[in-house]
Amino acid sequence: MITVSTDKTQLDIAFIQHFLKDIYWAAGRTIEEVQTTIDHSFCFGIYLDQQQIGFARVITDYVVFAYLMDVFIDEKHRGHGYSKMLIEAMMSEPQLQQVKIWRLATSDAHFLYEKFGFKALAHPEKMMEKIT
Repeated sequence: MITVSTDKTQLDIAFIQHFLKDIYWAAGRTIEEVQTTIDHSFCFGIYLDQQQIGFARVITDYVVFAYLMDVFIDEKHRGHGYSKMLIEAMMSEPQLQQVKIWRLATSDAHFLYEKFGFKALAHPEKMMEKIT
């Protein structure tokens, strides 16, 4: 049975860090850093028969803005629609229904997020960033 939960006590931090430490967007992230990001985010775990197979988190103020981050499904469980189930759970989460602006960054999953209404920035020239 597949379930999605926002209960942080169910998250398998070691599983999450093991995946993130080698992926291009989070390479080298320590378990302490992973814990800090979880502590300060609205998190979603996806579970198959109560074993975690994926993760995502949202940084938000619950009204104006939400940023979707660290979305993944373990490689052994890809191809079964689990990422779609995870995103659907996030987009339908009652606590996030007032959010007006959702953003994310992806290099390889545009097709997935487009199904949920995400598209290229309307005015990228207005966006700025600082990377340290």
